[in-house]
Amino acid sequence: MTAFNILDDLPRIVGDVRGKIALVREDLNVPMTDGRVSADTRLRATVPTLAALSDMGCITLILAHFGRPKGKVDPAMSLAPIAAPLAEVLGRQVTFMAEPSRDALAALPAGSIVIAENSRFYAGEEANDPALAQSWAAWGDFYVNDAFSAAHRAHVTTEGLAHILPAFAGRSREAELRALDAALGSPKHPVAAVVGGAKVSSKIDVLVHLSSRVDHLIIGGGMANTFLAARGVNVGKSLCEHDLLATVETIFAAAEAANCTVHLPYDVMVSREFAPNPPSLRSCNVHEVAADEMILDVAPASVEMLGDVLKNCATLVWNGPMGAFETPPFDAATVTLAKMAAALTREGSLVSVAGGGDTVAALHHAGVAGDFSFVSTAGGAFLEWMEGRELPGVVALTRAKM
Repeated sequence: MTAFNILDDLPRIVGDVRGKIALVREDLNVPMTDGRVSADTRLRATVPTLAALSDMGCITLILAHFGRPKGKVDPAMSLAPIAAPLAEVLGRQVTFMAEPSRDALAALPAGSIVIAENSRFYAGEEANDPALAQSWAAWGDFYVNDAFSAAHRAHVTTEGLAHILPAFAGRSREAELRALDAALGSPKHPVAAVVGGAKVSSKIDVLVHLSSRVDHLIIGGGMANTFLAARGVNVGKSLCEHDLLATVETIFAAAEAANCTVHLPYDVMVSREFAPNPPSLRSCNVHEVAADEMILDVAPASVEMLGDVLKNCATLVWNGPMGAFETPPFDAATVTLAKMAAALTREGSLVSVAGGGDTVAALHHAGVAGDFSFVSTAGGAFLEWMEGRELPGVVALTRAKM
């Protein structure tokens, strides 16, 4: 029994759905290059839900946004060009309908899939305008939210419609919510969290929340420099938020009070310049960083130690790289630790959930994204979930449970 309705509940709640109109919120905000989709990950994530509804004979109207048109029509942000690449991914016909109507949709054959125009062309969308919600709800018989990436937004298509129509989580949304619950909601302990990235300031709330939820907090990326500085380490020219040392101390204190172990690297990769394979590259103990050097990655001995931590854990949640992974060889720690986590996941000893743009890119770079238990394509929503916030799009589905 889930805390929200899923597609398997449709027959019980809606009855025979053949010919019924489903309003489905998907994430079609895909990267485009020269008018073509350059990465179709988000399109592929729609397949389980759209194929299931089509096979049931529903007429599916996809609601989605593209870019930030700020409530005005911008032809450059039309969803019309997405119909063909989505059809290719689905292996089914997909049409575009700029101005949907109940009659036009009802006249389509059972199983049809249609994309509506960019929802953010309407000012009332982001304002969650009740009148607009009522107007759009009149198009359909039930509502499906399949876009966790927009769950942190209280818009008409992400939250408002769930209060008017019978509401369900799509297949991708269902899988994401189950994975997130397994990671932090009701996880199997011990739990480890890897939190990387450039700045502590962007993840203060994440770190504070995790310190009370996990058993091991592994700090990587540029933010590790700030944690090291708070422990009296001279980090040279490294990226470091010296004005946040007091904040870091409160995180250390919160972790200690919750019996959470904070793991920092004890040896690091340093260089006098930030460039690919710099001649000044060397590894050293954190207490041996020279004044003209910068820390750019975690060194092998520390990575090995962190791998041993994961071997003794049952659950892992990961957000952020261990070093400046876009520039070799500073991708080494991220790749090595990711491969360790992937191996443990394949063995069945670790449930691994990862999310965030840089994290997804890093796992693909390491060639292990498919080996993690779940990799979220959500950015802001995943981060807010890690902060322990209530997500409007999730709360709305929970309240719609029948």
